[in-house]
Amino acid sequence: MSEHRNGRRFAVPACRRLTWDLLHFNRLVPQCGHDRMCDLSSVAAARASCATRISWPAVFLKAFAVVAQRVPELRQTWYRWPWAHLFQHSRSVGLVTVQRQFRDEPWLFWGRIAAPETLPLSEIQQRIDSFRSDDPEAVFQRQLQLAALPTWLRRMVWWWNLNVATDRRAKRLGTFFLSTLASRGAEIQVPPSIHTACLTYGPLDSDGRCRVTLAYDHRVMDGALIADCLRQVEVTLSTVIREELSAMSSGNAADAAA
Repeated sequence: MSEHRNGRRFAVPACRRLTWDLLHFNRLVPQCGHDRMCDLSSVAAARASCATRISWPAVFLKAFAVVAQRVPELRQTWYRWPWAHLFQHSRSVGLVTVQRQFRDEPWLFWGRIAAPETLPLSEIQQRIDSFRSDDPEAVFQRQLQLAALPTWLRRMVWWWNLNVATDRRAKRLGTFFLSTLASRGAEIQVPPSIHTACLTYGPLDSDGRCRVTLAYDHRVMDGALIADCLRQVEVTLSTVIREELSAMSSGNAADAAA
């Protein structure tokens, strides 16, 4: 760190390096974003009746993964090297952004959940809770190790995972991304991402409606398919997810009566 009369110069903090890397590689992805106003009033009512707290990120992660099993394009990734080609993953791996205070600095981590379409909402919620409360050095060990590397070496690791790794790319970086500021009353327009698909949503209004946005890699698919995917996400939330939430409520009531 060098001192100046009117300020100071210092190295990029470790807590900003992974986000810096993400933005560096995001520039290579031609992203577009489309949104849909979704009626989630029935989902909100079923969620409110659960004795077990299920967060909206858990709800959206599973709903999108269910849709991705029916829409293979949502599980495809674009590769630039050694020639332009696509790789289709057999299952989804969801990434959820997690804000944590660590070593007196604000960090942005990414929690990975493999095949969320196969997991009960309660287990998805447990994993999200772990991302938010467990020791970051245990939960995000590899990300912390990566952030400690010099820039040139970090970028090599990113490049390898994005351009050479295939099935391991999904394991390390996920197949889709969930980022939201809805709990803070804000919306994200197009979240920066290196994924084929990135989902975000805003806060619910008084009628139980919210804006759901899907940012996507335009090389892999077009807007018409994205519009259909957003409709399928809304339908999945209002059927499959609402029914699971309702079943959890019924189970809780039966346990209480026993």
